[in-house]
Amino acid sequence: MIRRLINVLRVLLSSYVTTGISAGVGLMLISGSAWLLLGQFAASVMAVGAIVCVPPDHAMPRRGKFGSLLPIAIIGLPLFAGVQILHDDPLYLGLLLVPATFFAFLAGAWGARGLPVVISIMFTMTFSMAVPRHLSDVSLLTTCLYFATGSLSYMVYATASNALLNPRYRLQLLAQSMLALSRMMRTQADRFDPTTHAVTSADLMREQAVLAEQLQAARDLLLESPRTPRRQQLAAILINILEIRDHLLASELDLDLVKSSPESAQVLIEMHKLIDQMADELDRHADDLLFWRKSRPLTDWRPALAALNRIPLNMAQTQHSDTPSLTTLLRGLTNRVGNINDEILHINRLARGKVEPDLTAVRTAWKLFVSPTNWSLRPFTVLWRWDAPPLRHAMRAALAVGTGYLLSLALPWASHGYWILVTIVVVLRGSLSQTLERRNSRVAGTLLGCVLAGAILSTQAPTLVLLVIVPLAQAVSHSFAIKRYLITAVAATVLSLVQAHLISAGDATMFHAMERFADTLIGVGIAWAFSYVLPSWERSQIPSLVNRTLQAQARHAEIALSLGQFKAVDDEPELEWRLARKEAYDSLSALVQATRRSLAEPRAVRPPLEPLEDLLSHGYQLLAQLTTIKTMLMMRREEDQSDIQPVLRFAAEEIGRSLDGGGGEEESPPFVRVEWGDQEKFSDPFVYDLRPWILRRLNLAQELAQSLRQDANAVLKPAGEPEGSPTVG
Repeated sequence: MIRRLINVLRVLLSSYVTTGISAGVGLMLISGSAWLLLGQFAASVMAVGAIVCVPPDHAMPRRGKFGSLLPIAIIGLPLFAGVQILHDDPLYLGLLLVPATFFAFLAGAWGARGLPVVISIMFTMTFSMAVPRHLSDVSLLTTCLYFATGSLSYMVYATASNALLNPRYRLQLLAQSMLALSRMMRTQADRFDPTTHAVTSADLMREQAVLAEQLQAARDLLLESPRTPRRQQLAAILINILEIRDHLLASELDLDLVKSSPESAQVLIEMHKLIDQMADELDRHADDLLFWRKSRPLTDWRPALAALNRIPLNMAQTQHSDTPSLTTLLRGLTNRVGNINDEILHINRLARGKVEPDLTAVRTAWKLFVSPTNWSLRPFTVLWRWDAPPLRHAMRAALAVGTGYLLSLALPWASHGYWILVTIVVVLRGSLSQTLERRNSRVAGTLLGCVLAGAILSTQAPTLVLLVIVPLAQAVSHSFAIKRYLITAVAATVLSLVQAHLISAGDATMFHAMERFADTLIGVGIAWAFSYVLPSWERSQIPSLVNRTLQAQARHAEIALSLGQFKAVDDEPELEWRLARKEAYDSLSALVQATRRSLAEPRAVRPPLEPLEDLLSHGYQLLAQLTTIKTMLMMRREEDQSDIQPVLRFAAEEIGRSLDGGGGEEESPPFVRVEWGDQEKFSDPFVYDLRPWILRRLNLAQELAQSLRQDANAVLKPAGEPEGSPTVG
């Protein structure tokens, strides 16, 4: 119960809820001021203008905040006015809605950044349909002026609020990154325990994808203008989180080999407990940030890890030239877990002000890791091909909205048919899995929201009370739009019903609520049906994602195995490696997410899942091998590196040749083992002679690169092609 309460508090103190509260306060200020100065109708229309600007409003850098909202105002006002002009002419209104929907959904070409713009533009048109002109004696120009004033007022408010809350957002996004990392640590810890069989590598990869998405949001905010000591401290902690992710990934190395020996079970079980304790320490640090608490000193788990190396294994140890003994492998494993412990301790010292952050790279060049804020035209210019998913989704959405609009005209409650269109907009997504997820939440949320809104409106509450309820519902709806859509659906239903009541000042509220639920079922059905129209199955996107992954892995290997980064006098080579590492992680995360989405698609159109899972597993393993090699090279940076440079160059070339597929002439080039002198024995890892370990990692990395190429060939093989057919690289 205590853990659940803590998790609830973490959600309530997250950046999502903070932006939701900010949106609710802004809406309350705008609508409340308009009600006091101009009356109920003006307040309601200005509230609509503000509401349509809310979806893109989230925690983001101060630079570019106003620009992220500007497209809504530029596109929204003429569409709002057009719907108002054609309000009483259903035919021409439909001729406006369908093409406008098509062009609005093209904003999906900008990815996650464009989706809120799609929602806002569609809300502009559908909410304009909810503003009955015949109930007000004001002119069309005045109504549009109210809408524009509400939109502009919210844009100014959101920009100011984002700047004011910027310090809080930095803490929240860093804490959310820590919590995502601790969840991944617990998943990894379960992988250590031989008595736990429920956790698979696929579970770990899903956590990796979630963490990668969270880290990008944190980078965008924390690496913007790290000029003050506090900002530098938080940015330094973020860098340590990235290092922990690398060490955690490296801890997967040799794990299956160690788990295959029953004698290692006791050590692995104890290591599982220690990793869980380290995850608890990260959670405490995240809570310190969320609750404004001062961090306390942490426990150093290095002695406990060292004690694990002294546990007798009760087996005869044999030493081979190419494979370390079980004792040596366990020592390497405990050392890599110890690196995680060291990074957490460093985070603790940074948080307590015991060490100064070294952020020269952050201040000079880390801006390259921040997502761009300008609206480039390139996504729009490259989508005009038949197989482009954004184009097909825009056509699908236009057809669905057109169908929903025609059906709404035939219903007895045609004057409120815009609710069908709202449902289609929020449910229909670019992939079938996302549509199905929204479908169930939307139906359940609308039913609960109708009951709640009906109860509220049946009390015949004064207008002022309803003007307070609308911003509260907006705050809740915006807070949980990403994490808990069921809550968002409930709050959005209350918001829409109460807002429609304020605009129309009508009665028969319970009848309207029942209409909304019926409209929801119709809209959900249309969205679900049109998910199969002009589908963009994930299978069509997999080849480009696989090729991106192979290119990113080859680039990362080339840079990670270069000695230039250890000899340079500036930070440029290190920055280049970090960029390559980020792209390798991002490419794998994109492939993980596409694979997960494909599970909801019909079996006949799914990509080959088994080789995809193998490719992802080998991709993360290759990243881990190269990260470990780089760590060992860092430890040898003061030594003479002339003997190792040809070995690294040869390994990088072989990895690149394997991932390239040998020019398409064969499935994979012949394996050539890396040789480096006469290395007979493996010493304790990271203590004495590192050359045998580096050589072992290099050869394993080469083998993984070949496996990665073979997995890619199996994934990219056309459906129905026989096993012996040649594959183009």
